[in-house]
Amino acid sequence: MKKKIILIGAGGHAKSCLEIIIENNYDVVGFLDANEKLKTFENYKILGNDKVLLDSKYNNHYFFITIGQIKDYKKRLSIFKKITNFHLKTCTIKSKSALISKKTTIGLGTIIMRQSIVNYNANLGENCIINNKTLIEHDVDIGNNCHISTGSIINGGVKIGNNVFIGSGAIIKEGISINDNAIIPANSFIKKNIL
Repeated sequence: MKKKIILIGAGGHAKSCLEIIIENNYDVVGFLDANEKLKTFENYKILGNDKVLLDSKYNNHYFFITIGQIKDYKKRLSIFKKITNFHLKTCTIKSKSALISKKTTIGLGTIIMRQSIVNYNANLGENCIINNKTLIEHDVDIGNNCHISTGSIINGGVKIGNNVFIGSGAIIKEGISINDNAIIPANSFIKKNIL
């Protein structure tokens, strides 16, 4: 039997997440979104805004955040805290095309998207986006509420704090540490610690 899930955020990132969530055998009941004028999204009903999280009729549903995180982590973090504080169910989503080591740990609320590679002994925090074609090498630690954008390369032993945004195509040299709340521009090569 498919697990019922409600997705939070009806925008571009949600479109990228939707098929991956469906292929993980979830039944998408609808979306939550702050835009009150929006009634449907990709043929799914908009159920309301995040006040729906308090509606007891959805207590047995899963909730998953499909809001993107480009330079502002606060919206995703705020909603994830509500899910946690209200003791609602969330999950981890992994694309069937991603290659993920069995020695990897992945926090709740995190999505690993298409053709990503997550190597041996990597540790991914909660509520993260590991976007399409990302390479995360061995012994990497990624904190909570991070977005590792498309085509990024995170080399071995890198330590990334909480609420970090890594832009598309960025390369992080092995052994580098990146502090909380950092923003790494697209196509950067990071060879020194960012503290």
